[in-house]
Amino acid sequence: MFFSRPKLAILCGCCLLTSVLDVIAQSKNSKISLLDNQSRLQSTAQTLALMPFPSEISVKEGKFRLATSSAIQIQGNPHQRLYSAASRFLRSVGNRTGIHFGQGYLTPQDTVLLPSIVVHCKRAGKVEFGENEGYTLTVTPETITIQAETDIGAIRGLSTLAQLVASDADGYYIPALAVNDKPRFPWRGLMLDVARHFFSVDVVKRQLDLLEAVKMNVLHLHLSDDQGFRLESKLFPKLHEMGSDGQYFTQEEMRGIIRYADERGIRIIPEFDLPGHSTAWYIGYPEFSSGSTATFGGPYKIDRRFGRNSPVMNPTKEETYTFLDGFFKEMCELFPDEYFHIGGDENNGKQWAANPDIQAFMKANNLPTKEALQNYFNKRLLGILTKNNKKMMGWDEIFVEGVPKSIMIQSWQGKEAMYKAARQGYTALLSHGYYIDLNQSTEFHYLNEPLPDSVKLSPAEAKLIAGGEATMWSEWVDKDILDSRIWPRTAAIAERLWSKSGQNNVADMYRRLDAISTLLEEKGSTHERNVPVLLRRLVQSPQIPFPQENDVKPLQNLIEVLETVKEYKRGQLLGQPNYSTFLPLTSIPDVVRPDSRTARHFRATMKRYLQSRTNSTLAEATDADKAVLIRHLQLWKDNHTPFVRLIETAPRLRDIEEHSLLLSMLSQVSLDALSMLENNIPATPQWKEITMLLIQRAKQPRAFTDIMIMPAVEDLVKAVSRK
Repeated sequence: MFFSRPKLAILCGCCLLTSVLDVIAQSKNSKISLLDNQSRLQSTAQTLALMPFPSEISVKEGKFRLATSSAIQIQGNPHQRLYSAASRFLRSVGNRTGIHFGQGYLTPQDTVLLPSIVVHCKRAGKVEFGENEGYTLTVTPETITIQAETDIGAIRGLSTLAQLVASDADGYYIPALAVNDKPRFPWRGLMLDVARHFFSVDVVKRQLDLLEAVKMNVLHLHLSDDQGFRLESKLFPKLHEMGSDGQYFTQEEMRGIIRYADERGIRIIPEFDLPGHSTAWYIGYPEFSSGSTATFGGPYKIDRRFGRNSPVMNPTKEETYTFLDGFFKEMCELFPDEYFHIGGDENNGKQWAANPDIQAFMKANNLPTKEALQNYFNKRLLGILTKNNKKMMGWDEIFVEGVPKSIMIQSWQGKEAMYKAARQGYTALLSHGYYIDLNQSTEFHYLNEPLPDSVKLSPAEAKLIAGGEATMWSEWVDKDILDSRIWPRTAAIAERLWSKSGQNNVADMYRRLDAISTLLEEKGSTHERNVPVLLRRLVQSPQIPFPQENDVKPLQNLIEVLETVKEYKRGQLLGQPNYSTFLPLTSIPDVVRPDSRTARHFRATMKRYLQSRTNSTLAEATDADKAVLIRHLQLWKDNHTPFVRLIETAPRLRDIEEHSLLLSMLSQVSLDALSMLENNIPATPQWKEITMLLIQRAKQPRAFTDIMIMPAVEDLVKAVSRK
């Protein structure tokens, strides 16, 4: 029997060497190709529009194609909430893609023989502080698998999956990838003030849907303040009957909100602000206030003004604690979460100082300051809450010497209080820098890092920083503009609290935020869709009974580059007598958004243009950016004339007529400056002087709004002035 020899054995030495070298070269090229492919895939991961961005992600080859036959199988030991979440996922993706999935609402009895999407969790999660929310997500061209310790983690995985839906010429798909994800902080919330302006059950539930979409897990409801008491008390009914103008949640409605939140893995934290910010309590129960003079005493009524008002609860009477013992017992039974917020902020102490009985109590009990008396009050509340199996939390004013370590401090006045609390063994929460009612940019909030490298905490101390809350006080919002103040900026805060600290590229955040903004609108947010409604309201008149797009265009062109003044400036400019709940929230500063996309893009384009002019290799980019700048400037220059015509039938717009004129003039100046730059024409001293005077005038706020392209115009003028 003859055996054939290997082919290699019959080759000559030279051929053998050549063959071996070919094999090595092929192997090397294969490795290079593989490395190039891995690099390409990793680069692809950075183009995904995910927010919050996952802890670990790697993109693979291929796509999972969504089809009518795509079906979900729930496995493991989930809570019922996971079936509801999976059903919402199917309906949401179906609405977005137009795919009519054959699967209806999922139940534990459903069995899918060949599921293309498998969601598995080991146990039912508890909607409580510190629960495991981690998950893994694996997508191949054939299957999608989500695995998690808890069903809450699986719900977070579904939120990521919903953000991954993409399209191409062949239809809708999810890219093949692997995700290993978990949150950096266990407390990621939104504080919603429903006391100053009340919001209905539907509005609150909408916020819960939006929080779920970006993996936030706490809704903190500020339920009482000087302007209203917003929750039914069956034990003390005069609280809501006399202190709410009839606008409050019944206990059954609140149970519905809690159930709705639980289905999304979101906790509800109640806040009843005491001892200050409490005027609404005393309309029905004046005997518990500290007022004893004509200046600070009753009869009380709902305070329509905003600010630090004087009425405060009397902490020296035992009847006060009997009352609060009954009230908090009732509320603790209603709210299942272990944490209960008592407020504790901004007590000016005037009623205590004016009440001789309270002053005598302070002297007899060695309580030399209002802070010491408030600490006494807080400790009494702590005892009541502890008896009802609750943990007390409050704003950073409750953080005083001797307060028990079991409380949680919510820092609003500065980060140092939070770090100090952690160093002393207290759990702390950050809201400073996340006050979304102050109309600051998304970038400002995004870069507000709770644990920067510059802060030195031990691992144990750092662990006591629980996370943070976006804070939405409602002096300046109603149901029509609420979403525009919360979203989409809060999605960036959600990422700061979920993702790694190194996830802080601002330009990429804004890229992803645009996609997330559309997703949030799909989930019900009105931050975009209400703008045309508000614009029509401003220009509607007998001459324009139903404004069309062309009717509102001059106004829209202007407000797209305006923002409301920042921080507390609007209230300061308005003045205290006019700063009340009756102020109409239908004016220009209410319509404009906090972070103008148009102005931001213009500033970025101007920056690129000015930088690239000194780099000849970027000439093509320079020309493209110049064209964008000219298009915007020409639009704004020509907008003033039709805007003035619009004022003739819409006199409310007269407040920003000067903004319109200045924007037109600035645009002409900027067009001239671009021409001078392109043609190397130096600016004359007279041109510089007049232009700088114009810029200074345009920087002044009007109708509580600012023109937000000013930095770009200044940079352009400086570039010309250096010629």
